[in-house]
Amino acid sequence: MQHAASSALLVAGWHRMSYSFPDHSLISNELEELIRKLHAIVGNANTTGRFIVFGAGSIQLLNAAVHALSPHNSSAPAKVVATIPFYPVYKSQTDFFQSVDFQFVGDTSLWKNTSDTTSNLIEFVTAPNNPDGKLNKAVLQGPNAKPIYDHAYYWPHFTPIPAPADEDLMIFTFSKLTGHAGSRFGWALIKDKDVYETMSNYMSLNVDGVSRDTQLRAFKLLKVVTRGRGREIFEFGYKTMKDRWEKLNRALLMSRRFSVQESSPQYCTFSGKVKRPSPAYAWLKCEKEEDKECYRVLKKAGIIGRNGTLFSANSSYVRLSLIKTQDDFDILLHRINKLVGEENGGKSSMRRMKSTVS
Repeated sequence: MQHAASSALLVAGWHRMSYSFPDHSLISNELEELIRKLHAIVGNANTTGRFIVFGAGSIQLLNAAVHALSPHNSSAPAKVVATIPFYPVYKSQTDFFQSVDFQFVGDTSLWKNTSDTTSNLIEFVTAPNNPDGKLNKAVLQGPNAKPIYDHAYYWPHFTPIPAPADEDLMIFTFSKLTGHAGSRFGWALIKDKDVYETMSNYMSLNVDGVSRDTQLRAFKLLKVVTRGRGREIFEFGYKTMKDRWEKLNRALLMSRRFSVQESSPQYCTFSGKVKRPSPAYAWLKCEKEEDKECYRVLKKAGIIGRNGTLFSANSSYVRLSLIKTQDDFDILLHRINKLVGEENGGKSSMRRMKSTVS
């Protein structure tokens, strides 16, 4: 446990925070400046000429963005799309609000070559993608296509940073930066002033801005993160994820029954070297027809993931989380080794043991 004292926050019970900051804003100027400094250090986003809106994690900001990009008082709602496999919240949240201004209509590919030139299209672009870690780019082009870039995982411990993200609307979240998911803090970088003002108004009417306690804690944590230009936390995170991926790939090396996504090395401007991605999740596939219900196959072996159907993919896929505790990962690895070892009556696991010893 490192930096426990320097990142700790104590707020006296008698201390009452106002609805707004002294400048009547709903966001902390000091925290905004620290976020801009963080992106400059990491080199993962261009904040020049961008407005910033805070949200309760990225989830709240996703719908605020859809709301801001949708036409209002229009007879035709905006069509919201995402490329399969995609984060389930894109669909479930859009459907939940049942807005007359927007509706989720499915996979992006269905609208790529459409002759419809009048519909407003809002595309969720996740880079790196949840669940498979790909650095996706917008598929739809044209004046009526408006992308929302979800960069929750665009940090050096998950992926090489080839260049700063420079899109018109980008969303980041604290949960995948430091792991403080329960603090519920995220932010959007927005180029267009009208979109910024609409999203700000959404946040003001929705929850009167992000909790001031949350903003204070985020500020305290980011002060520690940015010390030493962020090297300590990102090098530790990358080393941990790299080690887990190496062990998982080694476990599946001899398997003909299971596979995970492949990735190519890239130059990372933050680390100054070429390295492979180390995604937060393994997008595991059951290769055999008799194992097409992959979630059930893994569950029977004591491995709990998320069914590929939740991401609008087919049931031969399961998402396995590699960002849990070390104990959780060790148990996962042990059970995968056992499952793979059963493929050839234990021979494959014996071969791996011999190769490890040699």
